[in-house]
Amino acid sequence: MKTRVLFRKDVAIQAILYVAHAIGERKDIHKICKTLYYADQMHLSKYGRSITGDVYIAMNYGPVPSNIEDIFKAMRGDSYFSDQVDDIKEYFYFVNKYILKTKKEPDMDFLSDSDVECLDSAILKCKDKSFKELTIMSHDLAWENTQKDRAMSVKDILREIGDDEDYVNYIDSQVQLARSFK
Repeated sequence: MKTRVLFRKDVAIQAILYVAHAIGERKDIHKICKTLYYADQMHLSKYGRSITGDVYIAMNYGPVPSNIEDIFKAMRGDSYFSDQVDDIKEYFYFVNKYILKTKKEPDMDFLSDSDVECLDSAILKCKDKSFKELTIMSHDLAWENTQKDRAMSVKDILREIGDDEDYVNYIDSQVQLARSFK
C-alpha cells in the first residue's frame, strides 16, 4: 500500500506567513524552514500531529519541509510546476532565491491555539539565530540518522525532543496509519 503525505497546504501557507511576520525584516527561507521544523516537532510531541503535515528531508543545511520547499521552488520559477502556483502568489513572493516577502497577514482561522503555541515557541528558539547557528542546531539526531536527501524518521524527530520510546512508537504508528488512509 502506498503511503501518502498528510500535508496541509492551507495551514502550511498560513504558518509560513505567521513565521515570516514574526521573524523580522529579513525573511529568509532557511530560517522559516528551521522554525517550521521545530514547531512541527513540538506539536507532534505535545499533541500527536504536526502543524503542516509535511515530511522533513535531511538536506545539507538541516531539515527541509519537502512540500513547502516544492512550493518555494515553484514560486521562484525553479520547478516544472511553476505555472501551478497562481493560488499561492497572493500570499508571498521572492525578492531573490532565498528572501521571501509577504503580501498578506496570516489568516488565524487556519491555525489552532496549539499551532500558535508551538509556532511562537519555535520562533523564540530560532528568531535571533544566524544561518550557521540554525544549521548546527538542526543537525540533530533525526538529521544525523538520515541519509542525505531522504525523509527524516518521525521516530527520530520525536526521540530528539526526548519523548519515551512507547510514545514514539505510538505516534509513528498513528502517522503511518493516517498516511495509509489519506
